[in-house]
Amino acid sequence: MKREILITSDGSSTIHLPDWDEQYHSKNGSINETYHVFIESGLKQVAAENVSILEIGFGTGLNCFITYLEAKKNIHYVGVEAYPVTAEEVEKMNFISILNQEKERDTFDKMHRVSWEEKHQISDTFSLTKRKQFFEDIEDKDAFNLIYFDAFGARVQPQLWTVEIFQKMFNALKENGILVTYSAKGSVRRAMLEVGFTVERLPGPPGKREMLRATKKSV
Repeated sequence: MKREILITSDGSSTIHLPDWDEQYHSKNGSINETYHVFIESGLKQVAAENVSILEIGFGTGLNCFITYLEAKKNIHYVGVEAYPVTAEEVEKMNFISILNQEKERDTFDKMHRVSWEEKHQISDTFSLTKRKQFFEDIEDKDAFNLIYFDAFGARVQPQLWTVEIFQKMFNALKENGILVTYSAKGSVRRAMLEVGFTVERLPGPPGKREMLRATKKSV
């Protein structure tokens, strides 16, 4: 499938798939979307001092990198990706310059360079495990405080937004854990509700009216 580098509205890059008319991040701003959906609505809502995060769709590593920059707690980050981006594509991402984080370039590079299926200490307070895995094969139980659900949209990959997938997400979360996603589709919300999540509609990132946050409430 053809892949192109696209510059989004906030100046940050993404990978565009013209055959699907889909991209790894919002055309209205890759970095803006990460901060709004995953940091402000996700990371900053977690009370635990030691935070375990599961990312569904590691992709370009942008969510991971910004989480590292914004983390005020100990973080163990697990990024799941079935089809990793290439080193050449990573080199074309301009996140370092747009974020003005040249001093952290080695950290961003390390996140992509480290081996898969192993836990790596990125800093004293941030560890990363990358798993090359289909989302359908996730079997974690009560393991995470927070899930970044950043799969390609339901329009192009509806099989990733089903009751079956959200049951796996529910199982993977600890009690009172939360899942955040840019999506606000009614079918996605209904799938979340069906497996037991409490679901909120929140204001969306630039270009989207709403987004969803789901919580695994204690019984």
